[in-house]
Amino acid sequence: MDDDNYLKSLSEKIDELAISMEKLGIAEYVEMLNNPRRLFRINFWSGVARGFGMAIGFTVLAAVVLYAMQQIVVLNMPVIGNFIADLVNIVQNQLNVGGSVFQSHGGRI
Repeated sequence: MDDDNYLKSLSEKIDELAISMEKLGIAEYVEMLNNPRRLFRINFWSGVARGFGMAIGFTVLAAVVLYAMQQIVVLNMPVIGNFIADLVNIVQNQLNVGGSVFQSHGGRI
């Protein structure tokens, strides 16, 4: 009788394991690993989507930072506003001259 209970319990556990594996999608994963073209295609498009998302996210972040910096200058906060104005002047001067920010007249830092 114990053997029958043991086999029944083992059968139930195997059924539970099969259901769990089916829920996890292990069969699809193994099938994908056996098909390199599909694996490449899925990874390629997920990389494209990830890169596009990073580009959009960085653009939004940069826009928010620039907007905040503009508002700080508009508020005319003495320390931060002057610092940002000096930064803008340095960048504009370097763009007009065409030199590097790190170059002095002698070419030394």
